[in-house]
Amino acid sequence: MDLKDYFENKKGVGVLATADNNGKVDAAVYARPHIMDDGTVAMIMRERLTHANLQLNPHAAFLFMENGPGFKGKRFFLTRIREEGDGELLQSLKRRCVSPEDDADKGAKFLVVFKIDKELPLVGSE
Repeated sequence: MDLKDYFENKKGVGVLATADNNGKVDAAVYARPHIMDDGTVAMIMRERLTHANLQLNPHAAFLFMENGPGFKGKRFFLTRIREEGDGELLQSLKRRCVSPEDDADKGAKFLVVFKIDKELPLVGSE
């Protein structure tokens, strides 16, 4: 199963971990990533600690734990390669619908694109 199919068909919980340039770590709950046609991974994020960390240190780890019994899922080691503001691409990828007023009240949004450096199962290694 390719990653696009995987994330379209699996439900679960995602956690994105980042660190600043001093190594101070943060982890935040994130939705399933968007798998782009070129194999990169895109995530929509607000202007908060995770986004700030990625401005200082482009490396991140994403853990996805599938719903259901046991510990199934995937881990990804990522490097940020680009980002863009709230444009057409970001709007086309949004999964949640909120009113424009509520959306604006929550602050700026960014589409952050990562290359996948390494993929591992949720538990163990291959």
